[in-house]
Amino acid sequence: MSKQTYKVCFCFRRRFRVAVSEAPEEIKRVFEQYSENGMMSIDALHRFLVEFQKEDKATREDAQKIVDSVKHFHRKGLNLEGFFKYLFADINPPLASLGVHHDMNAPLSHYFIHTGHNSYLTGNQLSSDCSDVPIINALKRGVRVIELDIWPNSTKDNVDVLHGRTLTTPVELIKCLRSIKEYAFVASEYPVVITLEDHLTPDLQAKVAEMVTQTFGDILFSPGSECLKEFPSPESLKGRIIISTKPPKEYLEAKEVKENENDPEKVKASDEEAWGKEVPDLLKDDYKNDLGEEDEEDLDDDGDKSQHALAPEYKRLIAIHAGKPKGGLEECLRVDPDKVRRLSMSEQQLEKAAITHGKEIVRFTQRNILRVYPRGTRVDSSNYNPLIGWMHGAQMVAFNMQVKCC
Repeated sequence: MSKQTYKVCFCFRRRFRVAVSEAPEEIKRVFEQYSENGMMSIDALHRFLVEFQKEDKATREDAQKIVDSVKHFHRKGLNLEGFFKYLFADINPPLASLGVHHDMNAPLSHYFIHTGHNSYLTGNQLSSDCSDVPIINALKRGVRVIELDIWPNSTKDNVDVLHGRTLTTPVELIKCLRSIKEYAFVASEYPVVITLEDHLTPDLQAKVAEMVTQTFGDILFSPGSECLKEFPSPESLKGRIIISTKPPKEYLEAKEVKENENDPEKVKASDEEAWGKEVPDLLKDDYKNDLGEEDEEDLDDDGDKSQHALAPEYKRLIAIHAGKPKGGLEECLRVDPDKVRRLSMSEQQLEKAAITHGKEIVRFTQRNILRVYPRGTRVDSSNYNPLIGWMHGAQMVAFNMQVKCC
């Protein structure tokens, strides 16, 4: 019973107990039907769940959990007060969980996918530790897309996961991969997509290919072709791990990009070349794109311009190709009837692109996958309104899972 107070003579407060509401006659009649001598036993409660609540899969253990959850003096059953409390408790939701009840045989692009952003961070985006613990927690909550930023370690002979060009402390890639394998299907049997932000040299790409292949083995989905013509269904991908990344950059090209980042004019020119001028301030105030961390590698019409630079073992891992074609937004959102791909946009990019190219975005997401991620200035790991992404069919609306958001 809750405690309330009231003022007396404006000088002091008195406290009294509020009596619990008495159970209505309808509740009393149901209780009497399943109780004996004023007590509903565990077996009687189980019968109530199956017969009255229509919870066909309820077990005697479920009934025991209900009794244990209701705070009262009886542990072998429920009295009327305990039964009344149970009916209005969180453990008795108004709508029973239906589980997966949709048709899961359509292409993957037809579904919204629970997606994490910088899944390895334990706190803010600039100085927190990197760990496999946030990845484990996300998978336990049913997250199906895990993002890993992979970089050479300090000695350049192994691979770490960290938020590049920040003060975040790294965690070894192999540790993250092993945790993903262990917890991938704890909450759901549907596929887990690992999106890799690749900053590696070809020799380290080969090392990643070896790690991924040895860790996941037969559960790793490999389409066996350059690009998928259509995404498989979630039903056909149950229990599988999927790798999604952009075509890797050549090491020398990456150095050239880093040099260009020191020249604001070059950065601005390259942005305009990639996105055109349909939305002039599309990349304004987005430090991630200014640093080139989340931008996709440019693609030409014939395919990936840097394919010759990557290790063939690494190339075979990529099931969902990510890429941003050269040109403006219209070219980025062009639908290719012969292949499907993933495109990434920041929340700001999507908001502004939706104004001028809303129909094109919707058309793109009918066959392809659109991933939306938080703007770079959200260094506190806050989140944005996902509705605009969902309204335009974005399947992977990425959330920072470092805070309690969803």
